[in-house]
Amino acid sequence: MNVSLSRNAPRTNHRTAQLRQQSAWSSADYAVVGNTLQFVGEELCETLNLCQDARVLDVAAGNAHASLAAARRWCDVTSTDLAPDIANRARQRTEAENLGVRFIEADAEALPFGDQHFDGVVSAFGAMFSPDQDRAASEMIRVVRRGCQIGLANWTPDGFVGQLFGVIAKHSPNAVGAAPFAWGTGDRLHELFGVYGRIEATSKRVAFRHRTPADWVQKFCSSYAPVLKAFATLDAGRKKSLQAELLALAGRFNRARDGSLIIDAEYLEAVVTRR
Repeated sequence: MNVSLSRNAPRTNHRTAQLRQQSAWSSADYAVVGNTLQFVGEELCETLNLCQDARVLDVAAGNAHASLAAARRWCDVTSTDLAPDIANRARQRTEAENLGVRFIEADAEALPFGDQHFDGVVSAFGAMFSPDQDRAASEMIRVVRRGCQIGLANWTPDGFVGQLFGVIAKHSPNAVGAAPFAWGTGDRLHELFGVYGRIEATSKRVAFRHRTPADWVQKFCSSYAPVLKAFATLDAGRKKSLQAELLALAGRFNRARDGSLIIDAEYLEAVVTRR
């Protein structure tokens, strides 16, 4: 099947949504939460079996945990994001640059690279938040070589993070909706990528660990942009209500029995092999 991957294909105008997302993700210290996800980046690179000197692109990299994992495997890594959090964290950026990672501010829906430029593309909890999801998917396919792979880690709609965003959406009209979490389902991945190649997906979990449920709420409210933004729009009474709902959500998922918090956050690890 011949599929056009032209960079000049019609593009849905989601500039307002993009600017809102860029502002939101830049407003908080995502690394406080994102550093927990280093395990996910390592597993994703292991699943892809990335090899020395492979040219790898990390899309919507956040604090670049997948970029770092690929660089530790001696890959040639380009890390992109519309709101590159790691750019403001000197120690982490130095570590990454010492590993050979290049940072480029770039839109997942308009990647500034030629066709079939990379041996592998990864995106861990990043591309799924693109306003124009079909465009983001086609761009990742466009820049990866035929026969090579795209590795994705996406939160599931029924897992902890999907439910967390559901709670936030009840309190904030501008909160991220349910659409990104469809990337955590096989059906949506087949809609986005099935025409381009073979898809293999595995359900996995990453543990969020905090001293107490209250400690988790405090850190998320001050460091995780979607929660921080929601709190900023609420009066004192509604903030208290949101905090109570977040604590209740944590209680439903918490598997710790010693007063601490251990939550197994479900995500879908997917590998798309381009035809």
